[in-house]
Amino acid sequence: MSPSPTAAPARSSRSIVALCFAIIVFDGYDLVVYGATVPSLLAYEPWELTTGQAGAIGSYALVGMLLGALLSGWLASRIGARAIVLGSLISFSILMGLTAFAPTPEIFGLLRFLGGLGLGGVVPTVIALTVEYSPPSRRQFNNALMYSGYSVGGMLAALAALALLPEVSFRVMYALGLLPLITIVPLTWRLLPESVAFLVGRGRHAEAQALAARFSIEVPAARPEKSGTMSAVVTGPRRLPLAFFVVASFCGLLLVYGVNTWLPNIMRQSGYSLGSSLSFLLVLNAGAIVGALVASRAADRFGSRPVTMASFFLAVLAILSLSAGLPLAGALAVVAVAGLGTVGTQILVNGYVATYFAETERTTALGITLGLGRVGAIFGPILGGWIASSTLAVEWNFYAFAGFAALGCVAVAAVRRTLGARATNTTDTSLRAPSSPRP
Repeated sequence: MSPSPTAAPARSSRSIVALCFAIIVFDGYDLVVYGATVPSLLAYEPWELTTGQAGAIGSYALVGMLLGALLSGWLASRIGARAIVLGSLISFSILMGLTAFAPTPEIFGLLRFLGGLGLGGVVPTVIALTVEYSPPSRRQFNNALMYSGYSVGGMLAALAALALLPEVSFRVMYALGLLPLITIVPLTWRLLPESVAFLVGRGRHAEAQALAARFSIEVPAARPEKSGTMSAVVTGPRRLPLAFFVVASFCGLLLVYGVNTWLPNIMRQSGYSLGSSLSFLLVLNAGAIVGALVASRAADRFGSRPVTMASFFLAVLAILSLSAGLPLAGALAVVAVAGLGTVGTQILVNGYVATYFAETERTTALGITLGLGRVGAIFGPILGGWIASSTLAVEWNFYAFAGFAALGCVAVAAVRRTLGARATNTTDTSLRAPSSPRP
């Protein structure tokens, strides 16, 4: 019998943020682990992989994450956030472990795809839970604090690769993916509460009241039974804002995956040394963590829309500045700002979606925006590869990525200028907790 999520004494939202942070670290680990092992995969003689085949395998996990995010949005109103997180954690941990023993590249790619399904389901769900269990004045900040685990996981993967790959097989890097089974899954089983909004929607009001009291949050008003379903969100009054959020997420994830994949190579082509080029990647992710925390605090105070727009605009300025051939110190400083404008901006977009939609719609909306946005994650590395293999000058990398940052800024600017957004603003006040501010 599973432990009751209502039996523990009162706790603050910090425990939820810490647990979701630990969960999201493994998503960040997966972001970098494949790129870190590609040279070893190409050098593995039994498989005789070409660079084209390696690139295709790299996209399989992203396709799985796309489908997993959409699936989590569809399941959110049916089985609840707790079941999605536990099921996703268990599945992607087992599948990553099995990847370490793949006998052929075809099975390796299949396992990467299936593991991506679980990873894709985790992300929107933990974002939604973090926001739901956070005080209204700290929702964006707590989301950024939790999601900084994404960059931490990426940095851990890079460090593990530096320490292990010179001595052992690439398979060890994937075997480490089994760690959540013995670390995070037991903690999640014991400590992760169900979504209060889901309990209300299921008529489990006593459980919802107990959880709300334990974490000092408001109980959302009951809504029509199908209000949080995917069809209701896609066809309801928020469909136009949802479409703009999809575009913003597409641009944000394109920047995250495109820049993380190609930044070292682009900077080497721009004349920087190999060691400096690798340093740019660490600075990019460090800048993302610090910048996202500062920007999210501003978003809690001044609103998500202007801060997210400003972050996209900073990405435009920073990326274009890198085309100017700056000295190393100046380039590192600009790359740190680009970390806010890329990874940090996507964190802000996720937080904006989570605070814009009503409680019962939150996970579904995040599943849709992150799911469809994953097309950008797939396209970003392809875009960088196409430019790298073309006759275009290296500066076109910066122009292309800056252009998508500008498009993301426009998409966020358009969110509250639609009929759907006006409908949201006129109805949400009766459906949200009294203390919840409108984003």
